[in-house]
Amino acid sequence: MRYVDEFKDKILIKRVLSEIDDLGLNKEIRLMEVCGTHTMSVHRHGIPTLLPRNLKLISGPGCPVCVTPNDYIDTAVEYARLKDCIVVTFGDMLKVPGSNSDLQLEKANGGNVEVVYSALDAVKLAQAIPEKKVIFLGIGFETTAPTIAASILEARNRNIKNYFVFSAAKTMPPPLKALAEDEEIGIDGFILPGHVSTIIGSKAYEFIADDYRIACVIAGFEPFSILEGIYMLALQIKEGTPKVQIQYKWVVKPEGNPKAREILYEVFEPCDCKWRGLGLIEESGLRIRNEYKPFDAEANIKIRTERPIERKGCICGEIIKGKKLPMDCGLFGKACIPESPHGPCMVSSEGTCSAYYKYGGKDWL
Repeated sequence: MRYVDEFKDKILIKRVLSEIDDLGLNKEIRLMEVCGTHTMSVHRHGIPTLLPRNLKLISGPGCPVCVTPNDYIDTAVEYARLKDCIVVTFGDMLKVPGSNSDLQLEKANGGNVEVVYSALDAVKLAQAIPEKKVIFLGIGFETTAPTIAASILEARNRNIKNYFVFSAAKTMPPPLKALAEDEEIGIDGFILPGHVSTIIGSKAYEFIADDYRIACVIAGFEPFSILEGIYMLALQIKEGTPKVQIQYKWVVKPEGNPKAREILYEVFEPCDCKWRGLGLIEESGLRIRNEYKPFDAEANIKIRTERPIERKGCICGEIIKGKKLPMDCGLFGKACIPESPHGPCMVSSEGTCSAYYKYGGKDWL
């Protein structure tokens, strides 16, 4: 295992930048980094300033908080208002604005909202407070979905009857297919998500290269790893040989993690799912299987919500698709800041607007 410092070595970084320059690409190349962690690392280290001007990086729908639609937030808010329920969530979800409220505001007004660091913490809370219905907000992609599935299995094993999951778990290949088919975006290559790929492996993406002729590389998250991934993509594009390559070889394997997927699909099954910005995508969501319905919040705790309302002026949906940049939004850095966000892309620690605001990406273009 190599040390992290090696992936920040200036000599190695200059070498790979020189190799990118030597490819002599003379047309605009659009590469999408799908993962929100990649987006943060790209802007934290100023990578766009190091690349040739014709090589453009755009951000995709790799932030699970950002792609969660308003109607889910509205439902979570209504759950928090129920006296016999406790909504349990990761911290990123607190400030995501719904149609008329958010979980942080509900908590301040006396709503039952708790922040945890893992789904198993929510199971423990349910066991400790049996008189309350504990509803865990199951947000995430294939990286966290197995842990959510494991929490349901653990609750069943402990015979805990008051633990529920409100699932908004999603899978990554279907939205990549939708993006690949959108000619308006014009993606030449994908920097594929490293964390998700540890679970699903590289084989899950082969259709992108085979069917859509788009270059793909699974990259790590340090500066050298990202830049080497960009070089690998640029070389594929120059040679006209799109394929799926793994730069992040010390973590990602072609077959992924079969055990994690086994746990995931023991509890969940694919379903059509709504994504902010991308709309309804077939087979892109994960719903709880019938045999585990006693742990499904939607099936057991019925509430009514009004038709969701989108915040005026917010263009998070277009940013998630890579069609617009944060500075294209009239609210960015003015009415919309981390302390008072108008959309989830400014809230999440993996959001594109948050990355641009925090690291000054608007000054690089």
